[in-house]
Amino acid sequence: MRLAYNFDWGVLWRAPYGVWLLQGIWLTIQLGLIAWIIALVLGVILGTMRIAPWPWVRRLATAYVEVFRNVPFLVQLFFWYFAGPMLFGQTLMFKINAISGLNYYVAIVGLGLYTASRVAEHVRAGFASIARDQFQAALSTGLTEIQMYRFVIIPYALRIIIPPLTTEFLTIFKNSSVAMTIGVAETTFMTYKIDSETFHGLEATTGAMVVYLLIGLGVVKLMGMIESRFRIAGLVGRK
Repeated sequence: MRLAYNFDWGVLWRAPYGVWLLQGIWLTIQLGLIAWIIALVLGVILGTMRIAPWPWVRRLATAYVEVFRNVPFLVQLFFWYFAGPMLFGQTLMFKINAISGLNYYVAIVGLGLYTASRVAEHVRAGFASIARDQFQAALSTGLTEIQMYRFVIIPYALRIIIPPLTTEFLTIFKNSSVAMTIGVAETTFMTYKIDSETFHGLEATTGAMVVYLLIGLGVVKLMGMIESRFRIAGLVGRK
């Protein structure tokens, strides 16, 4: 049986569609990498706060994690982009909305803040897997509590949680596609644009799927190399 649809894979590289797709891919990589830096740094801080000896610090970190982790990312993105500027008053709201590329910055910050809540829970789980004796051994060397976390506990915990961090690193690239809803011209946005111009959505979306697959495989390979390099002897890890 012959299909009525006429395939044209050339839309993936023919001008100007190929350039659009490359621009979208580059923007996806930017969003993912910058948001991941925010998520990792903030997630480590929040995860450490979750086990701090001060109750108010633990409650503050817990409130952040529960709010950001349980509200869908799309809702958060809409809040920061459409409602967030209103929190600063009418005068500042107009100035903020006039910022060039505001949707791009909102997507990065929103994605980073959302993912940080998930990273924080992995970090907390990493701390929970460390024996209490190791905390005491670090303190017995003369380190302060802050030095203990900085030089001993946090590096050890991060080595333990590399596999779940790999999942979050993958997810952050996939979640970046949601940024198209506020007009960020990443891969999914460009795919839709190519479809609307050429009516070859099958080829365009297939191209996007391949892009995300390749990015995902690249992340898995990179994190696998990091895990092999830093895995702790005696713990389960990739061969």
